[in-house]
Amino acid sequence: MHKVAIVTDSTSYLPKVLRDQYDVKMVPLNVIFENESYQEEKEISAEDFYQQVREGSKLPKTSQPAVGQFADLYEKLAEEGYTDVIVITLSSEISGTFQSAQSATTMVESIDVHVFDSEISSMPQGFFVLEAAKMAQEGQAAKVIVSRLTVIRANGIPAYFMVDDLSHLHRGGRLSGAQFFVGNLLQVKPVLRFVDKRIVPYEKIRTRKKAIKRLFELIHEDIKPEDKATISVIHANREEEAKEYADELQKDYPNSEIIISYFGPVIGTHLGEGSIGLTWIKE
Repeated sequence: MHKVAIVTDSTSYLPKVLRDQYDVKMVPLNVIFENESYQEEKEISAEDFYQQVREGSKLPKTSQPAVGQFADLYEKLAEEGYTDVIVITLSSEISGTFQSAQSATTMVESIDVHVFDSEISSMPQGFFVLEAAKMAQEGQAAKVIVSRLTVIRANGIPAYFMVDDLSHLHRGGRLSGAQFFVGNLLQVKPVLRFVDKRIVPYEKIRTRKKAIKRLFELIHEDIKPEDKATISVIHANREEEAKEYADELQKDYPNSEIIISYFGPVIGTHLGEGSIGLTWIKE
């Protein structure tokens, strides 16, 4: 009799109510301010993180979980009677978390570990986690679940992010000084997406209002009002704004489930406060 545990890293930013509902285990990444390190989702909230960034002069650094954190969790799950664990990580191209989770498999023998690279992050990664968790609760075998996740990954999950504050991309080395200056002068709000496991530019749009409008255009191009889908609005410390967009989407798509998620400290380090994202997966 198989019993499958579902594990994700913290950058899926699944609302805690969903993690609890589907019994999802979470391993946190770290965000480092000067010499102080915090485990996101456990030791620092998104709100506190953005406040510290506003007050600080340097952009924080981020780091993957230690191999031992995964190994300890695998051992604990084995003791609890699980036969298998599926670990769903953020893209292996933007973090070493996948490698840490994989390396830890050599340290345990009492449980079968399946490490899955979502090739994405934030709530799109969360869609993989939710699908796996639902299948695990239905009693599906680990190989069947991984096979389903592989199909979803091959089909792709649309995900677009609007960056409100160019300073994070600049301070993180993704924009030159000239690009930063011109971008601010022209009020450029880049729209980004995941391609080949990495976050890359999609369009450069003038003004925040137009960028948000473009996000809605992209989802309307793909989903019809009568379709059933799971849609997520992702925000970087803009909860009220995200709720407004979620309400609008619920009216547009009455048959769909709308989830509000967020960019926590690790991904927020790169995107910055005020960013907004839309992602969806059709049934």
